[in-house]
Amino acid sequence: MRIARRTKLVVSGLILGAVAACSAQGAIQRGSAPPSGTQEAARADGADVRPFTVVATGDVIPYPSIIRQARNDAGGSGYDFSRILAGIRPVVERADLAICHMETPYGPPEGPFTGYPMFQSPPEVARALRTTGYDSCSTASNHTLDAGAAGLGRTLDALDAAGVRHAGSARSAAEAVRPARMRAGGADVAHLAYTYGTNGVPLPEGKPWAVNLLDPDRVTADARAARRAGADVVLVSLHWGTEWQQAPDAQQLDLARRLTAARTGGHPDIDLLIGTHNHVPQPYEKVNGTWVVYGLGDQVASFVPGLYRGNDGSMARFTFAPKGDRWTVSKAEFLVGHSDTGPPFRVVTATEKRFPDVRDRVREAVLSRGAAQDGLTEGK
Repeated sequence: MRIARRTKLVVSGLILGAVAACSAQGAIQRGSAPPSGTQEAARADGADVRPFTVVATGDVIPYPSIIRQARNDAGGSGYDFSRILAGIRPVVERADLAICHMETPYGPPEGPFTGYPMFQSPPEVARALRTTGYDSCSTASNHTLDAGAAGLGRTLDALDAAGVRHAGSARSAAEAVRPARMRAGGADVAHLAYTYGTNGVPLPEGKPWAVNLLDPDRVTADARAARRAGADVVLVSLHWGTEWQQAPDAQQLDLARRLTAARTGGHPDIDLLIGTHNHVPQPYEKVNGTWVVYGLGDQVASFVPGLYRGNDGSMARFTFAPKGDRWTVSKAEFLVGHSDTGPPFRVVTATEKRFPDVRDRVREAVLSRGAAQDGLTEGK
């Protein structure tokens, strides 16, 4: 989360190919992927076809003050992040699928745990994410390699142990070509994730696949490979943009146009773009018929009130419904999130009655590119 870093497109040579059709992670967690084709696939798998909801929330960045709160919430032994997240649990656990962005790597169980500029967070965060209701988290960020390959591995190990799927970083070349796979409403859903860079930290030697670097051709190729492997819906998390800037920058706008324009057989290759990294809420917009969330803002962060807007964020909720042989967004909503610095520190949903100033700021940002005209509404 370096100040005023611009998105950098880093071309990676690793392209998903036919190997993606063998989704070992998906097979372990949810059984083999069904044949492609929405309603036919669901019937073949014995599932009922029905609309389903996806909730996506912003950056989880446990600063030292948040880590101290988790220590206190655990009674001084270990770390309990679930109480910090309890205020948004009703929104998250009601969703059929919930996606977070795990910004920071985890340290060893005994620590040390550090904040900016080189983060290491307690691995207990993973368990709290699952308790709150998250199904998958993007792990590709500019801080993914803050603790090197070991920290990357600890993070994915902890998420696995907690039962949270992940996309964007990998412990092996085989894992790198497998998107997170989930089932909802009879649909097979793939989650992919990418970051503009890693703050200048080089990829581990001999492991060019460790972090998914953002290149539009690769994103499109990966999305198409996921569909060939059986995905009915493809969700893409992008760590991009200019920090502390409410308006999407020129590269975000260009990438959004390119990625949403990608089509196979007349159908979009990507069903939803979910942005993180900016630390402030950014607009939602329908581009080439596909919803783009340029930036959700932070979900778990702790800045001095009045100094930064990084305590505010939006929570995106999209309902997907079957339409012919595809799934499309039938309802688009946002909710307002806020990191209440307290004490105690808690993440809450801001409403007209509670934190009305936060709600007004986030609403203004989210709707600033005309999303209301495309049907975006505020959820309850």
